[in-house]
Amino acid sequence: MRRTPFVAAVATLALIGCDTPVVEPDLEVEPAFSHHAGDAAGSYRVTVYNLTSSQPFTPPLVATHSTAVRMFNVGQPASEGIQEIAENGNLGPLSDFLSGSDEVSDVVIALGDPPPLLQGQSISFEIEADGDARFLSWVSMLICTNDGFVGRNLVRLPAQVGQTRTAYARSYDAGTEINTEDFADIVPPCQIFGATSSDDAGTGMSNPDLAEDGRVLPHPGIMGGDDLVPELHGWDEPAAMIEVERIG
Repeated sequence: MRRTPFVAAVATLALIGCDTPVVEPDLEVEPAFSHHAGDAAGSYRVTVYNLTSSQPFTPPLVATHSTAVRMFNVGQPASEGIQEIAENGNLGPLSDFLSGSDEVSDVVIALGDPPPLLQGQSISFEIEADGDARFLSWVSMLICTNDGFVGRNLVRLPAQVGQTRTAYARSYDAGTEINTEDFADIVPPCQIFGATSSDDAGTGMSNPDLAEDGRVLPHPGIMGGDDLVPELHGWDEPAAMIEVERIG
């Protein structure tokens, strides 16, 4: 398996209740031709679009993999890797977990120049797939939230060279940290790249006092309880779009 190094993504970012599972909405756009012909092994050009007007994303963490892999499960408790991304923008644990799986073909963290992926912007990169890796999944932190993230599981890879598949992604709450909406409890890049500033230093560490035993659910949005303001930090759904083109 080829793994694309994420260099110093985490350091860069530091600087700058329900028992019934919730089913993800079908936000995928079918291409104009069949997926039944062709081999999934190949090279792909991926573009992730931040569709929000106010929420910067951490660099997208993207993997190609078999049908056995899920980066997150809606209605279930978040994994440690998702918790670290959603609370702290820490891409390392989930990247390491995916890279160690035999069900994963390639892992890429798409670093912009500079990161993060700002509202209204997009980033393009290439990723490989081989063997049984016929799907692509991705996640990013919603930087101006306590434990919000955006992502999509199981985007089917195009089967033919020149074919493009488009899928939309909504936002989620990891259910691991209380949504205080206080800058003191949110990663520092929110104040650098967000709509407002504060004297609070922010944090890239989880606070045990704010921990909650929740589940991954659709994000409720910004309520305006403290420093975050719905008009400045809120967003509409879908929060992102991804295009995957087979190029080889």
